[in-house]
Amino acid sequence: MGSSRRRRLVVVIAALFVSSTVARIVREPLLTPDQFGRAVYDRDGELMRLTLSPSQSYRVFTRLEDISPQLVTATLDYEDKHFFWHPGVNPVALVKAFAFTYVSQEGRRGGSTITMQLARLKWGAESRSVGGKVVQIAHALQLEWLYSKHDILEAYLNLAPYGGNVEGVGAASLVYFHKRPSALALPEAMALAVMPQSPTRRTPGEMTEPAALRAARLKLAAISLAEHPELRPESLALESPLTLFTTRQLPFTAPHAVNRALGKAENPNLLETSHSLTLTIDQSMQLQVERLVSQYVERKKSAGIDNATVMVVDVETSEVLAHVGSADFFDSDIEGQVDGASASRSPGSTLKPLVYARALDEGLIHPLTLLKDVPMRFGSYNPENFDSKYLGPMSATEALVRSRNVPAVDLNLHLEHGLHDVLTQVGVKGLRPPVFYGAGIVLGAVEISMEELIELYVALAHGGVWSPLRRLADEPRLEGKRLVSAEAAELTLQMLSSDETGSEQWATSRDAVKVAWKTGTSHAFRDAWTVGVAGRYAIAVWVGNFSGEPNPSFVGRTAAAPLFFDVVGALRRIIQSPKGHRNVADVDLVEVEVCAVSGKRPGPFCSHRSHTQVIPGRSPIDVCDVHRVVHVDLKSGERRCTSTPGVTRDEVFEFWPSDIAQLFAKAGFARRQVPLAPERCEVDDSLTDVSRVPHILSPQAAVTYHLRRGSPSQAHVPLLAHADGAARALTWFAGAEMIGTVSPGQSLEWSAPSGEYHLRAVDDHGNTSQVTVSIRWAD
Repeated sequence: MGSSRRRRLVVVIAALFVSSTVARIVREPLLTPDQFGRAVYDRDGELMRLTLSPSQSYRVFTRLEDISPQLVTATLDYEDKHFFWHPGVNPVALVKAFAFTYVSQEGRRGGSTITMQLARLKWGAESRSVGGKVVQIAHALQLEWLYSKHDILEAYLNLAPYGGNVEGVGAASLVYFHKRPSALALPEAMALAVMPQSPTRRTPGEMTEPAALRAARLKLAAISLAEHPELRPESLALESPLTLFTTRQLPFTAPHAVNRALGKAENPNLLETSHSLTLTIDQSMQLQVERLVSQYVERKKSAGIDNATVMVVDVETSEVLAHVGSADFFDSDIEGQVDGASASRSPGSTLKPLVYARALDEGLIHPLTLLKDVPMRFGSYNPENFDSKYLGPMSATEALVRSRNVPAVDLNLHLEHGLHDVLTQVGVKGLRPPVFYGAGIVLGAVEISMEELIELYVALAHGGVWSPLRRLADEPRLEGKRLVSAEAAELTLQMLSSDETGSEQWATSRDAVKVAWKTGTSHAFRDAWTVGVAGRYAIAVWVGNFSGEPNPSFVGRTAAAPLFFDVVGALRRIIQSPKGHRNVADVDLVEVEVCAVSGKRPGPFCSHRSHTQVIPGRSPIDVCDVHRVVHVDLKSGERRCTSTPGVTRDEVFEFWPSDIAQLFAKAGFARRQVPLAPERCEVDDSLTDVSRVPHILSPQAAVTYHLRRGSPSQAHVPLLAHADGAARALTWFAGAEMIGTVSPGQSLEWSAPSGEYHLRAVDDHGNTSQVTVSIRWAD
């Protein structure tokens, strides 16, 4: 050989060496995430869904270490005994196959190694012709040079055909045996080992083992016993027929929850972490809740109820345990594939507990503080109750439980950090500025999803600390945000759990389990809600339809609450067990005595007392001034200014502000009439700890009133104020000019030229309140 030819050969060999070395360094992975679907499991490792790959095949990446060693050994025994010894091609097997196929012409026999089969699967090499076989061999040698035996075997087991659109042992094991490939018994492993050689004939059908599959499996069993004599046939049950499933028996559980998790899960570059998802769903609980929803809407069809959404969350971990996005995922008439849990809707009154929790935290109330359910005007907003009635004075607990609108709106407006601040803090989607909602934000003017709503109730049950829901088992619980103190959160749940009203059908659940719950009904009866906490579980129920069409049946207490308590009843046993108990945060609450009438600390003359829990140093501690001593003439029964032994007796009367007194009268609650004091009688201040100033309802401070000439109804401003129960008259002044005198709670019409005025309301004891308003006239 000439020197020039030798140099060229050296150059070619060097170039091949360099190119091969570079190829090994920068080689592409044998498998990539986009080749595979996903297996989705519940919290206990049970399969919930097997998703298709982009090529519409059931294929789930499985590490070689996660495949049963028996399956690996059986596959090698059947397909390629010398896999770990040959360089990708087995010359002896190829020669035998060539002689059998082309020389003796007894039929076709394959001589492909596992590496050669992988080359065909990966690059689609045609192997029936001699030329195609040469290309396949070249690719096999390339694979052996670039990749390890471990990677080649792993790739083959992930791409091998197992019948129909089932590819890879991961999917085949889940489809045919409902097991992960690490849990296969030896007969099952042998069945999968022989399928790729003839997947069409050996594919299972309708729970039975095909004859071709059984024959091949038993043939492999004989080979394996010969190769591995330590295996004992009597322990393998190899002769017993196998029970196999098909793709039609694949589970499709919690479709909305799975879709939500698949959408939330990131698509990492690491294949090992993307092939499967483990959800926090408790599949047993999920199926139970699905059944309850289905049964409930079936019972309520006559009322126009055909759809509902339910979620159950573990308050200790924020894990979603059950998620029913609609009554029927496959019912197009109700748009069943829409996930109602993620849709933003009006929550009705279900946000009120957050207002009360903040009011407890800011020291505005304690559970028995007296609130007023009376007609009030907040700017241009005049909230009404669901029943269009006003019930007058009531405790904060009763106002919350009975969902009275005016007290909730009034409390929110007095908060330093109101409901809008709470919703901003937790990042409610689509939240608009406070001015957009006004005072109506408390009553459902804002829109919120069930997921966001139940997070708020989880926060109440978790010591006032909010954190987002967790859907994936390996998802860390993020550092929470404190919404309210643990004390305020616990008091709020206690207030909500005092609601003992409801249908007799809930009695079993209520009696067995203490439930803190709140209902809500959106404007125009579009959404019915019940949300609450039972044991360590937060439960949310929505009833409505995804089109937003109103229905008078969509009322929280009658449409959603029965389903809510169905779920509570189904969970009763677990809630009563130690596993179902909620861990109550350490709280600094003390029990105090209060006046049962006013909710304040008992004064010296309060005879009816009660007890409640309060937050030390934060809850209001005003002394009750409702009960006061009056000197009554023994003979006439008239009131006297001073006490005279033998002439007068001291009696205790309730002195209510005029507005509350009027409400008691309207509600039919009889109150003992306080005798009128004689004219010019000096009030004995030693007997009254507090003297209340008048409360001006109209006009409102810093408001410009536009009056119209020629319109009697718009030519004056109403002057209205309430006063202390001891006051008999209110006199109104505009600057130094007296306008007129009326009884407390009576309106006085006033008109004045355009300008700014300082108005005062003065009761007959000299107590004064004032506002500044502007008057503007228009024709």
